[in-house]
Amino acid sequence: MVHLQEVTRRYHVGGQVVDALAGIDVEVPQGQFLAIVGPSGSGKSTLLNILGCLDRPTSGRYSLDGTDVSTFDDERASDFRNRRVGFVFQSFHLLPRLTVLENVLLPQRFLRSTPTSLEPRARTLLDRMGLGERLQHRPEELSGGQMQRVAIARALLMQPALLLADEPTGNLDSRSAAGVLDLMSEVHASGQTVVLVTHDADIAARAQRQVHIRDGKVEYDSDT
Repeated sequence: MVHLQEVTRRYHVGGQVVDALAGIDVEVPQGQFLAIVGPSGSGKSTLLNILGCLDRPTSGRYSLDGTDVSTFDDERASDFRNRRVGFVFQSFHLLPRLTVLENVLLPQRFLRSTPTSLEPRARTLLDRMGLGERLQHRPEELSGGQMQRVAIARALLMQPALLLADEPTGNLDSRSAAGVLDLMSEVHASGQTVVLVTHDADIAARAQRQVHIRDGKVEYDSDT
């Protein structure tokens, strides 16, 4: 479902050329739980941005769910990203003035058209996350683990083809982190394709498959 073919990403920094990605070939079948692992500066954040349609390859091809998104302009990429990709970040990115329910419904605001309300789905997701009694609370009234659960619910609202998690437990204590990872495993077990980016080998071990990158190249793929 995810297909990266000879993907490169080149930047010009201070008169020098830097290859953040140098020919990445990765395929992710539908329903797989993949961990992308690498040290700081390995290229994993650049790869995440391309997977999430936040950036475009300098060369190569990236297709998601059968659609080649490599050459999308910003407007088309934004619309596709909102509908087909869900994001979970380390720092939650919840809006403090909105309630839990309103935060989960945020993606609906960016749709060009909304044929039906997504509120029933948002409520169902929050029940699934164990937050059914917290719909009208604001982020400041939640624990870190609860805020990350809200972020996961928001990421799943649009029934994305791909769920991306960028160091999702980085701001959590060990108990909350374990709970969030258990929830990610449950989401995957329901059929969701999940790509988790981490530098932590113990977290990566929770995934079905690991791809290690270094210096912009695939160093190790547990599927090969």
